[in-house]
Amino acid sequence: MTSAGETLANAALNLVGTPFRLGGRDPRTGLDCLGLVVASLEACGHRIGPLPAYSLRQTDIGPMLALVTSCGLRQAMGAGLPGDILLLHPGPGQHHLAVRATSSTMVHSHAGLRRTVVSPFEPHQNL
Repeated sequence: MTSAGETLANAALNLVGTPFRLGGRDPRTGLDCLGLVVASLEACGHRIGPLPAYSLRQTDIGPMLALVTSCGLRQAMGAGLPGDILLLHPGPGQHHLAVRATSSTMVHSHAGLRRTVVSPFEPHQNL
């Protein structure tokens, strides 16, 4: 039996290779990191409402965190499992979302590579 987390991880893995597009919400035209998470959740049957406005750099992510609870997700601590949604901090005022694929990999929309990729992930890294 596949867990909900594994189903989410598989949904994200199915999006690997999707083009990157800032503000992208449609896998046919491109996704950014939030778009990847939303598309993965929607592929698992979650209905995601309108998204709050955001920019590439911002310090307040409170409106985004409201999406977490609206999807029935909650903050978790510990070793992590496939399907965990990761909130990373690549730099000051920057936040990045990814989906844990395995204990040591994550799926994320990479602006520099211009596509959704699988990358190594260590829990202590900030990307």
